[in-house]
Amino acid sequence: CWGRGSLRGGGLLHRALSFSSSRCHDVGSGEGSAQPAETGSARALYRDTVLLPRTEFPMKLTGQKLLDRELEIQQKCGFADLYSWQRERKAKKEFCLHDGPPYANGDPHVGHALNKILKDIRNRFEMLRGRQVHYIPGWDCHGLPIELKALGELATSGLDPLQIRHKARAFAEQAIARQKAAFQRWGVMADWDQCYYTYDGAYEAAQLKVFQEMHNKGLIYQDYKPVFWSPSSRTALAEAELEYNPEHVSRAIYATFPLITLPPKITSEAASLKISPLFGLENVSVLVWTTQPWTIPANQAVCYMPNAQYSVVRRADNSQLLLVATERTASMAALLGTELESVGLFTGSQLEGGICKHPTITDKEVPLLPANHVTMAKGTGLVHTAPAHGMDDYSVASHFKLSVECMVDADGKFTDLAGPELQNLSVMTKGTDKVISMLQECGALVKEEQCIHSYPYDWRTKQPVVIRPSKQWFVNTASLKDKAKEVLQKVRILPESARGSLLAMLDRRTYWCISRQRSWGVPIPVFYHRETGEALINKYSVSHIGKLFKENGSDCWWELPIETLLPAEVLKKSKAGPATDYVRGEDVLDIWFDSGASWAAVLEDSRADVYVEGKDQIGGWFQSSLLTSVAVRNKAPYKSLVVHGFAISEKGEKMSKSLGNVVDPDAVISGGKDPSMPAYGADVLRWWVAESNVFSEVQIGPTVLNAARDNISKLRNTLKFLLGNLQGFDPRVHAVDPKEMHYIDQYMLHLLREYSIKVTDAYSEYDAGRVIRVLQAFIARDLSSFYFSIIKDRLYCDPKDSLGRRSCQTVLEEILDGVTRSIAPILPHLAEEVHLHAPGHDEEGTLFKSGWIKSSSVWRRPGLEEAVEGACAIRDSFLSSIPGKNPAQFDLTVAIEPGLLFELMESLQEEPTSTSSQLAELMMVARVNLTSELPRDLPPDAQLSHGTFLINLEGGVIREDSAYSIAVVPTAAARCPRCRRYTAKSADCLCPRCQTVVSQAQ
Repeated sequence: CWGRGSLRGGGLLHRALSFSSSRCHDVGSGEGSAQPAETGSARALYRDTVLLPRTEFPMKLTGQKLLDRELEIQQKCGFADLYSWQRERKAKKEFCLHDGPPYANGDPHVGHALNKILKDIRNRFEMLRGRQVHYIPGWDCHGLPIELKALGELATSGLDPLQIRHKARAFAEQAIARQKAAFQRWGVMADWDQCYYTYDGAYEAAQLKVFQEMHNKGLIYQDYKPVFWSPSSRTALAEAELEYNPEHVSRAIYATFPLITLPPKITSEAASLKISPLFGLENVSVLVWTTQPWTIPANQAVCYMPNAQYSVVRRADNSQLLLVATERTASMAALLGTELESVGLFTGSQLEGGICKHPTITDKEVPLLPANHVTMAKGTGLVHTAPAHGMDDYSVASHFKLSVECMVDADGKFTDLAGPELQNLSVMTKGTDKVISMLQECGALVKEEQCIHSYPYDWRTKQPVVIRPSKQWFVNTASLKDKAKEVLQKVRILPESARGSLLAMLDRRTYWCISRQRSWGVPIPVFYHRETGEALINKYSVSHIGKLFKENGSDCWWELPIETLLPAEVLKKSKAGPATDYVRGEDVLDIWFDSGASWAAVLEDSRADVYVEGKDQIGGWFQSSLLTSVAVRNKAPYKSLVVHGFAISEKGEKMSKSLGNVVDPDAVISGGKDPSMPAYGADVLRWWVAESNVFSEVQIGPTVLNAARDNISKLRNTLKFLLGNLQGFDPRVHAVDPKEMHYIDQYMLHLLREYSIKVTDAYSEYDAGRVIRVLQAFIARDLSSFYFSIIKDRLYCDPKDSLGRRSCQTVLEEILDGVTRSIAPILPHLAEEVHLHAPGHDEEGTLFKSGWIKSSSVWRRPGLEEAVEGACAIRDSFLSSIPGKNPAQFDLTVAIEPGLLFELMESLQEEPTSTSSQLAELMMVARVNLTSELPRDLPPDAQLSHGTFLINLEGGVIREDSAYSIAVVPTAAARCPRCRRYTAKSADCLCPRCQTVVSQAQ
């Protein structure tokens, strides 16, 4: 609308918003620069005839009153029963948001608040618009962090698995209770008595069914291969359990492997190669680079890139001959601080068949082998290969049938296989020192340097991991990747940029280690033969164990005798010997497999409409859920993914106790010890979530929270104004049909409908921040600066039951209802509080049981829109001609040639001149004269302006660029002592409208 935001009147609005039920304020027509107040006697004479707003809805709630009011609202409006109520009602559609399980290992934090409130906003929106919401909160209850925290000082006291499990379960239950209480206090809608927990027997049985079906398809297998191993946790880890430390410091070395057998192609083609006469092949050493010197004793080969070019170079300082990639020669010369003279050139493929001498192990020979993983980004272009300690190295070993012998134990120490000098030394510390010392002693160490690089750490203990081989259970993700990527293309992802990360992580994951060497988890249902070590696992044994878990929980794996776990009928079908020939396995399943199978326990055969989690789940729950669902059902478990960022401090720092910047959500709600953290209440916390750009990192702190509180206070003021002016109005009795309303009122319904459409679209896009922006623009521009300023005279000074006042109240009630419902998903406590004060419904009714915004298609009035917006364009010209002056003190003449614009203005004022027409109300002037041309006898002080307005009706079928002229002159009328408009004959008598109202009241 042209110029709605420029209308003056904010000052009076703020005063009107500050009304109380006990005293009368100055009354005006909506102008911002009010004249001096009337005398006390004049005010008192008409005070009781003015219909000032009245409501018991408090403008402000702070401190304990705010907290008590929120809890009262939760109780009175049935927050606890809302989820169950909506599950029982009939609905055409269901909306399923599958809850990713938070980890049950500590107190609730702002990351929980961000995630749970974001989900709740969407759930409440879907419920309001009539869908049956399926949302079952869950908790991830197994895993090492819980086990370690539960044991505390008992971690090394030799407890048996059942004792460990009982303590871990008790710890998890306590954490769940604290988190659940917090989620309820935040207003999160759910049936909190019907949650899922990964330690429940029924859940574990569903998980084993997924395991069984994947095993039946050959997707789960046991193998001896390198895995990420955490010495600090003494267990294998999946990639999702790692965090990378970009500041890790390694002792990187350059070491030589003497070439003792020449590659056959070099020997046979020596004459045709560009070789210097001084070149002696028997003195060449292959130069390798590694950031993990402790792996040198496990070396089985040196790899090269077949298509690259290699050079034999002579050091200028000591004549040493080195084989390096030609591309890396210059950087090596700079590193060594000497010139490197090229004395021979080869292609990588010509190195095939060459054999080197191991630098630290006497009589050990290692071959030169081609490999695709060799790069020229760093190092020498020749890669030291230890199959036991590298994923790429293992691939080379598998292809060339090299040994994968492990010299490192579960504690990260060298075993006796590494020799007496290294045995029992920690590979990452003293073991590294010793290996470097050994290389130096034998003359193989060329250079040592500090290398700062990204290195994997155990995400729980925050200690470095190593790669070492062990016998583990794996999921063959390589065979699932293509299908997973295919179904992922059909999944809607917000933001879309997260899709690339998901696909990249799938590409990198060739297998998934799912076994853990711990006690607190779901046991892998495998038995091993006492003599041969052969695994017994099949559909009969796993199915039987699943039934036992469902009935007794997984503790029975340790509680029941082997004969019960492996009954005769299972052994017979398995063609196995007696149960006493077997021992139960001791490994448990990776907790990502635990939570990744949640779709099977919670969703069963259906798919969730959406998963909503933080970006750390791109490599975690999002992926494990996808892989298990694709493996079993050949489809994704979700239709959409919403990936949000992390909560960080106001300074953009990651929160940590050491920095002292952790924000406790309980302190946000109830107040903290620090004076900068007053009691904000749950709705401020929810507003913070909604207003944030959740697709990036989300900042929280006093500044953000204070702004949220202030914005809610402004919203309360607007809602209070609406409620106050609806005193005594019942829409079921007093509502006016839209066709009979004033045009400005009809126009507001048109704007309200546009507002509701924008808000609905924003919620549908998971963009609560846009909801708030649309809300604030609607209140500031369309309500406060435009409609409220215009209607005050009609609301306060017209007869109580007049059509004009009831028309206005009908619209105010629709606005109140629409705004309240639009904010309800974000601010449920405030919305229900407003609903308790709002007219037109039973006291026991709650907003959330009464549906979404009730906009009507009949509110869309294109012709009406042109009439009001054309008047707004004229009004802008008028206001710009009297800058800084009170429009109520002027008469306005509007001259428009006969045509569409004139007809539109006639719809707002039928008579040629009026002080009470809708056009006069819109202009907020004393009088409007509507003519086809300006009169010739205008007074000399008249202000003249001209303008045009483009009329566009019926989608452009009717277009007319209409001109208008205006003349502004000071009014000759006096100010009415009751309404304060300049429409009275003299200062001591009422205007005609007020005379009628007062006489009727008497």
